[in-house]
Amino acid sequence: MRMPISAAIGLIMTGAFFLAAIFAGVIAPYGMGEIVGGVWDPVSDKHWFGTDAIGRDMLTRMIYGGQTTIFVATAATALSFITGSILGFTAAVTGGWADQVLSRLVDLVMAIPSLILALVILSVTPVTLPVLILVIGLLDATRVFRLSRAVAVDITVMDYVEAARLRGEGWAWIIFREILPNALSPLVAELGLRFIFAVLFISTLSFLGLGVQPPLADWGGIVKENSAGLVYGIPAALIPAFAIAALAISVNLVADWVLGRTTSLKGGRG
Repeated sequence: MRMPISAAIGLIMTGAFFLAAIFAGVIAPYGMGEIVGGVWDPVSDKHWFGTDAIGRDMLTRMIYGGQTTIFVATAATALSFITGSILGFTAAVTGGWADQVLSRLVDLVMAIPSLILALVILSVTPVTLPVLILVIGLLDATRVFRLSRAVAVDITVMDYVEAARLRGEGWAWIIFREILPNALSPLVAELGLRFIFAVLFISTLSFLGLGVQPPLADWGGIVKENSAGLVYGIPAALIPAFAIAALAISVNLVADWVLGRTTSLKGGRG
């Protein structure tokens, strides 16, 4: 299938963001915390995005901030999908009390707004990158659980799943060889949404002061550091906001294309 222009643009933009995050130490013109100019210096040949509230190069801060934001969001998304999909498929396949316990536990967690629950947890725990990944990943896993369970419940009644059960296949075979390939399409669509949700979540937490902590940088923290400049017409706080929007759009363009590919290939396994 030929890749549409929108998907190609999204793939190029997404790839550029991830490459900049991977090679941040190589392409950043200055050190992450290095003060190289005055307060909110304008755009110049030395500082393509100007400087921030204490004179650090904004381009450098954006590159390192993107590295942290993308790393945390990617790790949290991976954790949420591994945990949520396996538990969701397991609940659908086993049924009975296991399904009821997992479903009611997920309902309980989802009844509390995720941001409020995360703020409560982070206010009493050390705010480190592993803790942030764990909190965001596990909270997001509840959404993945609901989706994967709903999809798996419909698949488990198919003839090829019943045939696998009659052959004596275990739950692991049924989940990974029968359900997962046929649940790929909605999970792929959800993957892009969950990744963007993780980016927005970590940025929100950082803006509120309970996300990525100094000396590390992330896009939400950069917005917070430079938000006072908006009163004086300084656009430094808007640059990371545009970066978040661009990443969200590019990932969604790719996810839509992949969803179209997987949907065209869907079908029950005989």
